[in-house]
Amino acid sequence: MDVSITHLLITLIEHLGLTVAAAFLILNMGAAGKTFLGKHPWVEKAVLTCFFGLFAILGNYGFDPVHDAFANLRAMAVVTGGLFGGPWVGLGAGVIAGGHRFLIDIGGFTSAPCATATLLEGVAAGLLAGWYGSRVMNWKVAFGLGVAGESMHMGLVLLFAKPFSEAVDLVRLIAVPMIFVNSVGAAFFVELIKGLFRERERRESRQVQQILEIANLTVGYLRAGLGAGSAKKTAEIIFRQVDVAAVAITDTTHVLAHMGVGADHHIAGEPIRTAATGMVLDDGLPLFRHTKREIACPHHGCPFHHGIIVPLKKGESIVGTLKFYGTREKPLDKVHFQTARGLAVLFSTQLELEDIQIQARMLAYAEIRRLQAQINPHFLFNSLNTIASFCRTRPDRARELILDLSSYMRRNLDQSKGYITVQEELEQVEAYLAIEQARFGDRVSYRLDVGEGCDNWPIPALVIQPVVENAVKHGITPNEKGGTVTVSIGCNATLLTVRVTDDGVGMSEETVGRLYNPEELAAAGEGIGVRNTIQRLRRIYGPSCRMVIESTQGQGTEVSFSIPRNHPSARP
Repeated sequence: MDVSITHLLITLIEHLGLTVAAAFLILNMGAAGKTFLGKHPWVEKAVLTCFFGLFAILGNYGFDPVHDAFANLRAMAVVTGGLFGGPWVGLGAGVIAGGHRFLIDIGGFTSAPCATATLLEGVAAGLLAGWYGSRVMNWKVAFGLGVAGESMHMGLVLLFAKPFSEAVDLVRLIAVPMIFVNSVGAAFFVELIKGLFRERERRESRQVQQILEIANLTVGYLRAGLGAGSAKKTAEIIFRQVDVAAVAITDTTHVLAHMGVGADHHIAGEPIRTAATGMVLDDGLPLFRHTKREIACPHHGCPFHHGIIVPLKKGESIVGTLKFYGTREKPLDKVHFQTARGLAVLFSTQLELEDIQIQARMLAYAEIRRLQAQINPHFLFNSLNTIASFCRTRPDRARELILDLSSYMRRNLDQSKGYITVQEELEQVEAYLAIEQARFGDRVSYRLDVGEGCDNWPIPALVIQPVVENAVKHGITPNEKGGTVTVSIGCNATLLTVRVTDDGVGMSEETVGRLYNPEELAAAGEGIGVRNTIQRLRRIYGPSCRMVIESTQGQGTEVSFSIPRNHPSARP
């Protein structure tokens, strides 16, 4: 009896090693791994159900019959599936594996209790994951569920398998090996998936850091516009930073720069050769091509087998493309695709700086020109450093902050239409505050109180956000304990009233007086945002529209002003 138990234990352990190794290989196979490690909408839940159900079925095979029954590793797969995928995956995997166990041994004296036990193990693991979330995704919980589930399995065999004497002999032989190996297997399986998650997070963190570093290195070039010189410098930087066979940048008709292999026929200054690039220029959608035929380069000896083409835009207009090329030796994958798309978004923002500089010379309003020229590089670099600090520990938060920064930059740099709604201005305020909260944590908090009917009120762009920025920079952050900025907006039929209040360090009467003196402020290099807002309100709405500033040192500051809905002085 002891020899049989030992032999069975060794056999189960051998099969456990093969099963875990097979799962590891499948989860690391490109698209399969990305599917299993992504979020789980219904389609992916179905895939997960089939995956764990299939592995549970495989756990039935490769073992010699024991008293007309089967030793197996089903529990390992269904418990892991339930913990990883939740109730529906646990139920589905249990139904697949339990149903298979019943069908391969219809009439067998243990088929019904074994199938029932498998179903209950999957449901229990899934419900536990549904109640407690990702906290149960650890080896201790998996091991405990394996022990409990297989113990329940043995109990069902004793209760329902007939004749009872044969059930006792069977349980006496298989109980210890099956409880031990299935429990250890579930623990291993869970840790395998967690390890793949950690590796994906590290990879995404490196990707975000790489994008930010490239954007930081190229900002000085693309701000001057998309030309041969700026494209060449940008392509050189990307080629050094990203492991691809070649990097190319085009405008709408010609290749502006090409770095890497294929430079013998993808030549800067010549017309675009590939049909795939033409498709991106036509419809504005990024493409990932996986064959030479899809890339459609007419040159017979073109070495490229993979191509990623993403559009570069100014506003809604497509002005060119960024392209990554791969060869057999250096293939491209989805990480390269995401990197290219992220760079394209940042590059498009940088390219818009060229239009901003042109607009700054052409716009009729000096106040808009000054605002567009007052983008604070320190705020940008501090924001990038803050985002970089989140990349390793909280990559999802880093991606959110990149979007906030992109939104902030776009709105700051594209104010040519003059008037926007209160709601659009507050979106800019919230994008700015999200970045500052990431930098300063709990030291910066805010409240928005917007009265009914105020959301669509037309106001000049960037009249609230600079005041909020001033409150954070000069009121809240110098305070050791931080503070709260409150934006209150109310309106009646003819007038919109805006109040920005902070409970920060406050100002002296002398400092408040300087805020009303633009020349003195300009000489001191202080209060740029408030100075611009005061001047713009006076220019657009006349001297009757003035900003009121009240402040007490050590208690805080309130800035208020009113904007009429229709005013003869208002100019778009």
